[in-house]
Amino acid sequence: MTDLTWNPLLREQLTWHWTYQLRDRLAGLTDAEYLWEPVPGCWSVRPRGDGGIPAIDFALPQPDPPPFTTIAWRLAHVIVGVLAMRNASHFGRAPTDYASFPYSPTAAGALAQLDEEYAAWTAGVEALGEDGLARPCGPAEGPFADVPMATLVLHINREVIHHLSEVCLLRDLYRHTPADAR
Repeated sequence: MTDLTWNPLLREQLTWHWTYQLRDRLAGLTDAEYLWEPVPGCWSVRPRGDGGIPAIDFALPQPDPPPFTTIAWRLAHVIVGVLAMRNASHFGRAPTDYASFPYSPTAAGALAQLDEEYAAWTAGVEALGEDGLARPCGPAEGPFADVPMATLVLHINREVIHHLSEVCLLRDLYRHTPADAR
């Protein structure tokens, strides 16, 4: 039996989807798509306060049923909650959270943030090597502190693939919704 090297396999799971199914589908995202609210009461990223600084709609506990979320909200969730906070906890990024992150008011800005956090995450995972994948996640992951980093990597892979696929679906819905109905 051949010894497996898990680090490249875990990275390739995400990078394959990123390269062949996700990132190209986000190219050309318009501000109208980014902020489109297909149903009333959507959660999104919107200006707040006197300065109009963009913030994400967010509540804990989450309402039941949870609100429908826009492309802006879903991108913000991946950028901040999935990638940036983990990059901060595990790979030396400056600390951030949903309340302090500088959300982009534009699609192009959000995609640049996504690319930056994705690059930091994939470089961080690569730097873990085999031994780093086996070590515990640590206190940043709360009740999952004792699970191996490989478990976190698999979780983040699922989250990125899942939520960016939703963004792609919303883009399809936007394109197939008559302009006068948007």
